[in-house]
Amino acid sequence: MKNITKLLVVCVLIGLSLTSCKNSNEEKQEMNNSAETTEKEMTKETEAETSTVLNANLATEADLNALGLSSEIVSQILEKRPFVDMKDLDAMLEGENKEELYKKMFVPFNLNTTAEADFKMIPGVGDKMAHEFEEYRPYVSIKQFKREIGKYVDDEEVERYLNYVFVPVELNTASEEDIKALPGVGNRMAHEFEEYRPYKNLDQFRKEIGKYVDDKELKRLERFVYLKD
Repeated sequence: MKNITKLLVVCVLIGLSLTSCKNSNEEKQEMNNSAETTEKEMTKETEAETSTVLNANLATEADLNALGLSSEIVSQILEKRPFVDMKDLDAMLEGENKEELYKKMFVPFNLNTTAEADFKMIPGVGDKMAHEFEEYRPYVSIKQFKREIGKYVDDEEVERYLNYVFVPVELNTASEEDIKALPGVGNRMAHEFEEYRPYKNLDQFRKEIGKYVDDKELKRLERFVYLKD
C-alpha cells in the first residue's frame, strides 16, 4: 500500500512538473511573439519616420545635422528661414547632391503659383508629371490635387508628393481638413485659424495669429492663406 501511495505521489509530481514546463514554454513563446510584434511595430515606425521629408522651415538643428550638411550650411538655413520659396533654399545648396538631399528635405511648393519647370526639383518628377501638376490649376483643395494626380500614379506616390506641395486656403471658407493639410499646421493652429473668422483683411490674420507664434513663423504661415476679394 505504501508503495502504491509513493507511486501516486511520484506521478502527481511528474505531472505538475510537466505542466509547469508546458506553461513556462508557452509563456516564453508569448514573450517571444510579443517581442517580435514590438520590433515589427518599431521598424514600421522607423520606416515611416525615414520616409517623411523634412520641411526645411521646421526642421531642428539636430535634424539638419543628421542630413550630413556642413555646419556652415546648417547655420545659414537656420538664420535665413523661413524660406518663402524653395528656390531660395536651392540657391544656397550649390555643390550638394540635391537629388538625394531633396528626398529628405524640402520647402513645399504652392501648387497654384509655382512655375512648371520648378516642379521638377521634386525627386521623381519629370517633364510629364510637372506638366500635369500645372494642368489642373487652380487647385481649390489638396483633395482635388490627390484626385487629379491619382489618375497617373498610385496612392503611395500621391502621398509622397504631399511632402512637396500645398494648396493655399481661403481663410473664411476653408474646411478644417484643408487647413490641417497645410505644412506644419496641426489641430491647435487650425482651430486658431477658424476661431477669428470672419477675417476682414490679412492684417487681422497677422494680428490674431501673431498672438501664438513669433514673426518668423507668422511669415511662414502667411504664404498658405488668402482672402477672396
